[in-house]
Amino acid sequence: MRRKKITKIILGTNNTGKLKEIRDLLPKNLAIYSPKSLKLKSPKESGNSFKENSLIKAKYFSKKSKMVCLADDSGLEIDILNNKPGIFSSRWGGPKGNFNIAMNKVFKELDKKDQNWKNKKILARFICVLSIYWPDGKNFISRGKIEGFISPTKKGKNGFGYDPIFIPFRRRLTFGQMRHEEKFKIDHRSQAFQKIKKFFWILCFLLYKN
Repeated sequence: MRRKKITKIILGTNNTGKLKEIRDLLPKNLAIYSPKSLKLKSPKESGNSFKENSLIKAKYFSKKSKMVCLADDSGLEIDILNNKPGIFSSRWGGPKGNFNIAMNKVFKELDKKDQNWKNKKILARFICVLSIYWPDGKNFISRGKIEGFISPTKKGKNGFGYDPIFIPFRRRLTFGQMRHEEKFKIDHRSQAFQKIKKFFWILCFLLYKN
C-alpha cells in the first residue's frame, strides 16, 4: 500500500482552554483542526474512567475525520468528595460547562462534608489522559497527574476550568494565578504529553498505511 506522511491532526475537543494548551505542545508545522472547524458533533462520553472517555473521543473523531486524532480527557479529583467531580468535572458546570458554577458546586459539596474545610488542606489532584488514534485503529495512551490542595477561594484569572481553586504541592499560587509558562512546566497535561512525545514524533514524521 502507498504510504503517506502525516501533516495534519484533529484535536478531540472543542474546549477552547484545552485546545490552546494542546496546540502549544504540538509542532508548529502541523496543520491542526478542531471538531468545530470540521462541523463534527462530539460523541457521548459513556466511559467509566478518564482513559475510556479519552479513547472514545479519539476513536470517534479519527474515524469521522479520517485523520489522526489526539484527544484528552481530564478532570479534578478531591479526596474528601470520594474523588468527585472526576470524570464529571465539566458536567458539574451544567449544560454549557460553566466552570464558575462548577467551582461553586465544589465549595457547596465541601461545606456539606466539613463546615471547617477552609481551614484545612483538602487533598486533590488533576488527572489527564491523552489518546492518539490512527484511522487504521492504532492507538497509544498516556496519563499525567499533579497533586495539590483546594484553595478556599477562587484566585487568579489565568488558565481555565478549575485552575483558580487548585494549588499544586510546593506552590503558593493557584493554577489560575500562575503564568502560562509556569503552569505548563508542571501540569497534568504536559506530563501526559511528555510520556507520549516519542510516539507523537512518530505520528508526525513517520508514515502509516492508508
